[in-house]
Amino acid sequence: MAEIAVNIAIDKLLPLLNQEARLLGGVQTQVEDIKTELLYIQAFLMDADAKGEKADVSQGLKTWIQDLRETAYSIEDLIDEYLLHLGNPSRRHRFIGFRCKVGRLIKKLKRRHEIASKIRDIQKKVVKLKETSSTYGFISSVQPGSGGSSISAPWHDPRVTSLFIDEAEIVGIESQKIELTSRLVEGTPERTVISVVGMGGLGKTTLANKVYDNKELVGHFDCSAWITVSQSFKMEELLRNMSMKFYQARKEPVPEGINTMDESSLMTLTRQYLQDKRYVVVFDDVWKLDFWGFIKYVLPENKKGSRIIITTRNDEVASCCKESSFDYIHKLQPLPPKSSWKLFCKKAFQGGCPPELEKLSHDIVRRCGGLPLAIVAIGGLLSRKEKLVSEWKKFSDTLGSELQSNSHLESINTILSLSYHDLPYQLKSCFLYFAIFPEDCTIKCRPLTRLWIAEGFVKAKRGVTLEEVAEEFLTELIQRSLVLVSEVFADGKIRSCHVHDLMREIILTKAEELSFCCVMTGEESSFDGRFRRLSLHYSSNNVVNITGKKSHIRSIFLYNSQTFFLGILASKFNLLEVLHLDDSGLDSIPENLGNLLHLRYLSLRNTKVRMLPRSIGKLQNLQTLDLKYTLVEDLPVEINRLKKLRNILVQNYDFDVDLGLFSFKGVHVKEGIGCLEELQKLSCVEANHGAGVIKELGKLRQLRKLEIIKLTRENGEHLCASITNMNRLESLLISSLSEDETLDLQYISHPPSCLSRLQLFGPLEKLPHWISELQNLSIVTLYGSNLMNDPVQVLQALPSLQELALVRDSVVEQLCFETSGFQKLKLLFLRFLVGLKRVKIENGALPQLKTLRVGPCPQLEEIPPGIRHLTRLTTLGFDNLQEELKVSMIPTRGRNYEIVEHIPNVLFHGIETQPTRAS
Repeated sequence: MAEIAVNIAIDKLLPLLNQEARLLGGVQTQVEDIKTELLYIQAFLMDADAKGEKADVSQGLKTWIQDLRETAYSIEDLIDEYLLHLGNPSRRHRFIGFRCKVGRLIKKLKRRHEIASKIRDIQKKVVKLKETSSTYGFISSVQPGSGGSSISAPWHDPRVTSLFIDEAEIVGIESQKIELTSRLVEGTPERTVISVVGMGGLGKTTLANKVYDNKELVGHFDCSAWITVSQSFKMEELLRNMSMKFYQARKEPVPEGINTMDESSLMTLTRQYLQDKRYVVVFDDVWKLDFWGFIKYVLPENKKGSRIIITTRNDEVASCCKESSFDYIHKLQPLPPKSSWKLFCKKAFQGGCPPELEKLSHDIVRRCGGLPLAIVAIGGLLSRKEKLVSEWKKFSDTLGSELQSNSHLESINTILSLSYHDLPYQLKSCFLYFAIFPEDCTIKCRPLTRLWIAEGFVKAKRGVTLEEVAEEFLTELIQRSLVLVSEVFADGKIRSCHVHDLMREIILTKAEELSFCCVMTGEESSFDGRFRRLSLHYSSNNVVNITGKKSHIRSIFLYNSQTFFLGILASKFNLLEVLHLDDSGLDSIPENLGNLLHLRYLSLRNTKVRMLPRSIGKLQNLQTLDLKYTLVEDLPVEINRLKKLRNILVQNYDFDVDLGLFSFKGVHVKEGIGCLEELQKLSCVEANHGAGVIKELGKLRQLRKLEIIKLTRENGEHLCASITNMNRLESLLISSLSEDETLDLQYISHPPSCLSRLQLFGPLEKLPHWISELQNLSIVTLYGSNLMNDPVQVLQALPSLQELALVRDSVVEQLCFETSGFQKLKLLFLRFLVGLKRVKIENGALPQLKTLRVGPCPQLEEIPPGIRHLTRLTTLGFDNLQEELKVSMIPTRGRNYEIVEHIPNVLFHGIETQPTRAS
């Protein structure tokens, strides 16, 4: 984490120092010295961070890293203050005149000399830190007499105990044990890899061991070996260990000289030994992506039914092991609530739970999140406590600190922390960012990645956008089982995510230790100025102690908190880069907002703000302006000066539940918006203020998402011309001025080939011809289209379509889903189709459909008989279905029951719906 601070300092420092060298003679040598020292420190800092995060290092080393981090922060502060001064000359120097110009120039030069002098002072400290680096662990991680007492490391690997858990101690894995055992002893003669994957503490080792030790396997294999791999394995030692275990399993003498064999000789020995044998080998706790790419050459494919089990926390490791259809990935899931409760009671009470402790116990089990490791450790600890409500409540309230300090819970902290320590440095900041969000918070992925970009965690790659790099980071955290998926879109993209409750406790501790983030909840008001980020949760009396002095905070987050300090932002928080004020009750923004010249991210979601100050045009570094669900209707023309803007997000809507009526609310933007050439997302723009803005949209060639509303028929051609230029567009929403205003969208000659999401709200004379050309289109919504012809005939041929919503149509009477149609569709919504009488589904259509929701369709004459062909359908919902048709699906005696009997969930609703919203 210190490396992140140094990287940010270098990114800001080097261009500035180069400028200093040009403008101020005589400092070139010092500039080069500072570069050299910082780049030297950057080179070994990853190793320092890795050592500093472990428990077996001296306090001296940890202090050294903390000093370095604070020094890097000082450099960053100094540069940002200097740039702030240059970008915001005081008002008394703004009058025109030669004297003013000369005076301002002298002042700037003086300020430049001052910062050069201060940087030289910091340089001396950096040099001193460099000189003392060898004292702290770069020769050995623990130095006697290094200035601090050494913290003891765990005297054993807590994962080893998973191999010796009695059957009576295990809950909830019996069915998985049976399934994996059958995969070992049955099936194909080809060599098969079975990967067991899941987050730390889920019981991967325990499950694999119970399968490996199963009596059914005795005599089924000629030889076997269990190999614990872990993070720091040496391949030569692993091969030697595996070979010896094969010989020992058959009680055969180990070859002489095996202890002196090199890697190549060991590979040859093992291959020759296994060539004519049916073997089973378990590689427990694999971390490296290329592990299987090497080890597969040691284990011969001899067509004798050999089996390999691999346990890992990383989905990508498991994917690398799956090279054929015979290989299998078993995704281990958390224990369900009933099994979790059973295991907890077994450990904590050796029987039933006392009634007075039941509520507290259920809350503790919930926070364990189905993690057997945590349930067993916490249950075992509580079994030794007095069964008093006060004792158990105290433990529940302080669970986070207990994880860090209680030796009985050391195994939880150690095993969960392994995944964090294994992260590459650029992902550690991204992961620690989850400390900012409240407990039990589901986190929208797109705002999250935009925040990472604003914080400077994401670096550009050639040919790849910052957003795409950030998505890669999130994907990797998910693959490493550190971040959990909450919800996905129909096309498989992740919509929201969260972290395990116990992992969040570890993140909070680490974030505080590294001065990464301060989280204040309730009425807490104390704040340590060393933190770079402040997150306020459920507070109405916030930042009392930090408003009295100047703060170096870079990011402020409010969650369900009131804010009283916006008026002092410019003077007290003038280095802010992120300002996240969602749901804060805010109703106005002060004019001096424009003095936050470093601001990159401004979010006012779900506030009552109506207007933005004109000074917003001074925020030259602003990347994201999020005004969703605010009362803002007009953006000042000064927005068009913000050349670094990547996201303008303004959207609101009204919804009539009874009639299914949507009414979007957008924002009026001014001509000149075409200058914002870095824009990635623009929503929702009102199109009824003249054709000028619509034509300018064609200049926004980097747009990935466009939402435009209140489109008139005569402006349809202008919009089509602009869209033709947007060859990177992925998501498009167009809404007409009114339900009587036709959308005329036939004029797109070359539609964006990347388009994956299309939503059209308004009547269409015919379905635009270019839709049939969109090979990557995965989500389509047609609302109020009133097409005379069945749109299904065109849409069913789209090869990538996975979600289709046909909503509020009074014309179409019949929809026909043909045999070869919609081969990938998973979600189908037929909503408020008041003229619909029949839905024909031919055998072979919709083979992947999982969810079908129908209604209200008051003229529907029958339950679509073709539903019986939808073998993968898991949820069928009807809204306001006629009573006669509802009764016809009553189990065993309804005349239409056989149509739906194979569907696990058949649901009947009143009128209720919400629009799909993308962040």
